[in-house]
Amino acid sequence: MEKLSSVQNSRVKAWQKLQSKKGRQASQTYLLDGWHLVEEAIKHDGKLHAIMATPEQLAQHQDELPLGVPVFEINDDIAKKLSDLVTPQGIFAEVTLPVASRSPQFIHDGAWLFLDGIQDPGNIGTMVRTADAAGYSGVVFGQGTVDPYSAKALRAMQGSQFHLTLTVGDLAEWTAAFTQNGLNVYGTKLDPSAADLFTIPAQSQFALIMGNEGQGMRTDLAEMTTQNLYIPLTGQAESLNVAVAAGIAMFALKNR
Repeated sequence: MEKLSSVQNSRVKAWQKLQSKKGRQASQTYLLDGWHLVEEAIKHDGKLHAIMATPEQLAQHQDELPLGVPVFEINDDIAKKLSDLVTPQGIFAEVTLPVASRSPQFIHDGAWLFLDGIQDPGNIGTMVRTADAAGYSGVVFGQGTVDPYSAKALRAMQGSQFHLTLTVGDLAEWTAAFTQNGLNVYGTKLDPSAADLFTIPAQSQFALIMGNEGQGMRTDLAEMTTQNLYIPLTGQAESLNVAVAAGIAMFALKNR
């Protein structure tokens, strides 16, 4: 096991670059921060390149670390450089990024979530985690949607990226592929032509599109869907957070 003590170490600097999308794309890896996320990567064959941990974390988890993965002992100063948290746990992993994009030919049985222009990493992570909990097969990140592998998004996912397929794709292409194969694609839109979500029967294979936090779905996508839906609100709030709305819709539409 190699011990690293300087924040100027070349390995440390390389790991720091994974805090940016540009750095992640250049190395085709990303950084996990915290034992739970590292543990999920270990359990689900997350293709780990390295594990970095303080002496305290190594003492606690040494027997749970996989053989064949390089382990580096780091100090608290390095841990603070690798984390965006004020008080990091002190254990990290460098993991291979999954395939960046797939064509709709990849479609298989199951429900899919399409994200159109979602800007908040916390919303991204929450929706991926909820899709996992609801038994969805995958999530497609469309045009204008933020990178799902930032630290904030990954914390919100809580390891769900290892449980379902995440891919970048052209949502118009994916929507067309679903509808051409006789599969329903539902949009979410406050529009007179939209149907009450709770009037739609639960089903097993379909796609649900969630649009941008402020602007909603793109007009071209809204025109391609099988049906656009709204969630009836009985209180005085004018709208729902997109991740909350997605959670309600995902569970309402999916066969259980």
